[in-house]
Amino acid sequence: MSERYTVTVDRDACDGVFACLVRDPRFVEDDEGLAGIDAADAESVERTAASVRATFADDRIADAEQAAAACPLDAITVAEGNGE
Repeated sequence: MSERYTVTVDRDACDGVFACLVRDPRFVEDDEGLAGIDAADAESVERTAASVRATFADDRIADAEQAAAACPLDAITVAEGNGE
């Protein structure tokens, strides 16, 4: 069963360690050398100077949570629902 959840990358906290990339392939390196999210798998992606926020509706929340837990800078958060 699909679950809706939101993944947010705090671009100010991200330092390009990329521990997230090996835990969840939906995370990618962006043009500025920080973690981003591949829009191909997301329902929506919103990018600002301070953050990248993507909403998903699938059964891969555990992958996103592992990526968030692996981030040594706590730059990734995962919230169930729309993250609001």
